[in-house]
Amino acid sequence: MYIRPSKVLRKLKSGGTASCIKINTADPRITEIAALCGFDCVWTDMEHVANNYNVIESQIVSAKAHDTDCLVRVARGSYSDHVRPLELDAAGIMVPHIMNFVDAKKVVWMTRFHPIGRRALDGGNADGAYGMIDTHEYMKEVNRERFLMIQIEDPEPMEDLDAICSLEGIDIVFFGPSDFSQGIGDPGNLSNHRLLDARRRVAETAVKYGKYAGTVGSPSNLKELHDMGYRFISAGADVVGISNYFREITASFRSLI
Repeated sequence: MYIRPSKVLRKLKSGGTASCIKINTADPRITEIAALCGFDCVWTDMEHVANNYNVIESQIVSAKAHDTDCLVRVARGSYSDHVRPLELDAAGIMVPHIMNFVDAKKVVWMTRFHPIGRRALDGGNADGAYGMIDTHEYMKEVNRERFLMIQIEDPEPMEDLDAICSLEGIDIVFFGPSDFSQGIGDPGNLSNHRLLDARRRVAETAVKYGKYAGTVGSPSNLKELHDMGYRFISAGADVVGISNYFREITASFRSLI
């Protein structure tokens, strides 16, 4: 028995750039379509989307069937809210709104096994092959093959950015521009110089401490983000693709009138 290696970590450690797509819908068939199209990772959500664990589990399974990682953004809450997606065998979790060093350190403590942290130990779920993996091997492999992504999406944690990025147990530091723009009092302006400076600094600091930098992007700015040092890029969302396709069709009908 073994734990499925993370495709994202494999790509990053080999010097590549991991591709990701955000999934807002609950249907696992959408997740499977994304996996079939070749994304390294699908990002599903429990912070902004009303997904329950049954939905998350089905999305994880549909992604794994095609060797695609499933990243779950967790809802901020107890340690159980953080580790349940991992026990469903998500390849990684994204923790939103890390506000300072103490906050980041607590997240590592809750989500990493000994000797890095003190994640609650079970092993009887999907990530531990339902108890069929030796406990010590399970802990070792999970620490190595499951990634922890933290979001820097507020101005407050920028003061602690070096300390946060130096923490063992964090793999990817993800810059969230939309909430950052709100935090600096300029909602939606992604060209604000403070935001642009922060985006660049997050990438530089992550790399400085041996972490990978992640953010959102689009096909039009992939090269810019890559040149900046970002190696995990989520470029689009299912709801955007579906709505654009639907609008294209309805526009065709209107042109007939």
